[in-house]
Amino acid sequence: MQIMINEIKNWMKEAAELIKKEIAKNEMTVDTKNGRRDLVTNVDQKVQDFLIEQISAFDPDAKILAEENGRDHLTDFSGRVFIIDPIDGTLNFVLERENFCIMIGVYEQGQGKLGFIYNVMEDLLLWGGKEIGVFINEENLKAPDDLSLKDGLVGMNSSMYRKNSYNAQVMAEHSMGVRMSGCAGLELIGLLRGERSAYVSSLAPWDYAAGNAMLEAFGMKVSNINGRPLKFDGREHFIAATPKAYEKMMALVEEAKDEN
Repeated sequence: MQIMINEIKNWMKEAAELIKKEIAKNEMTVDTKNGRRDLVTNVDQKVQDFLIEQISAFDPDAKILAEENGRDHLTDFSGRVFIIDPIDGTLNFVLERENFCIMIGVYEQGQGKLGFIYNVMEDLLLWGGKEIGVFINEENLKAPDDLSLKDGLVGMNSSMYRKNSYNAQVMAEHSMGVRMSGCAGLELIGLLRGERSAYVSSLAPWDYAAGNAMLEAFGMKVSNINGRPLKFDGREHFIAATPKAYEKMMALVEEAKDEN
């Protein structure tokens, strides 16, 4: 496991340097996928190609699920699976040149083994899993306090908040405040560091896979919005929270169902 950890850290650092060089060149090409706010760049694709090349050389038998280039569907999660988001927060990457992450999750027999979330421009890497704990760069990160919803901040998808999906606005009113970074990786880092009590959004597997492996190490609650296990197949409404915040948020979700 230690060899694999060291390898993945090196890949992520090399991928980050690739991104920074592309930013400096200022020759990025940008396309849309499922709408004008759903962007993909040549850099996303270059980073993913690089990571897949490294994974395939390290473990030729591993399966790979990744956001770009037709690698976004996997039906067989047996053995070892690497789940990649080459640039999480592409809109931020394009418009801000910051507030984006590289994410890799490692799963074995369908269970989260390791997660890596790298805030590229801040040079901040969170990594770990249930067997080894969670680290921020090379410093051991202690589990955050079990904050209640009313005592913490909530990371949230802006569309869910605007539409009050599943009582999202009511969740916000019960919390200390809402934060919308536009990057799942940053929100998951915030939750792992105790800067959030919860995060609710509409996510694909590559958005949450890396975070899940670390959240489980801290005893956080993670599920889809209906309290069921995540499917790792397509986009779904995602919720992760401290146990206390999760209980309150799920009660508010049920209230929204009753009202409808």
